[in-house]
Amino acid sequence: MKKILAIAAVLAAVTLTGCAKKTPYDYTAFRESKPASILVLPAQNNSPDVNAAHSFVSVVTQPLAESGYYVFPVAVVEETFKQNGLTNGNDIQAVSTAKLRSIFNADAALYINITEYGTKYILIDSVTQVSVTARLLDLRTGKQIWDGRATASSSEQNSGNQGLIGALVSAAVNQIANNMTDAAHDFAEVASLRLLTAKTANTDGGILPGPRAKPAKI
Repeated sequence: MKKILAIAAVLAAVTLTGCAKKTPYDYTAFRESKPASILVLPAQNNSPDVNAAHSFVSVVTQPLAESGYYVFPVAVVEETFKQNGLTNGNDIQAVSTAKLRSIFNADAALYINITEYGTKYILIDSVTQVSVTARLLDLRTGKQIWDGRATASSSEQNSGNQGLIGALVSAAVNQIANNMTDAAHDFAEVASLRLLTAKTANTDGGILPGPRAKPAKI
């Protein structure tokens, strides 16, 4: 009987834990910082695709701008670093916040890390996936004010019941098409929108609206 009661107690604890509400994201530092301008730094690329960093950074300006922030032109930022002998995302992200502030006079800098980018052939499926993490640092204080992560994957699409042969053919065709057209770039765009599109009443960890955000339409 004691063993049964002990097992029941464990199961109850697990159930309660699983049903517990997610702790709202702490936006205190973000709200205190009130950044109006964001410097997007060249990304760190931890994926095997050499094009991942440029691909993802090229699509972050739109969601940030639409979320109400002034975003420094990505091409101008990259050229500025290049003129100073820095072309690698890892090296650029190692530059001090004080130095970045003195050069660009931005309120905050966005540090992006690409963990997955590209297409993988897995058994009878071909999956294209882009996964990223990001941190926003206040360049005036050097403090982190926000962090987030996002993923976009072709596995989210429902291909229906094709049968084994159909699935194999479909996977092979997708693999060839993806390699020829860089389908990962499309998913990079989706991941960027998920990561950097602000919500007015956000509690789940997304970025907050900037000072230039348009009021929500009723």
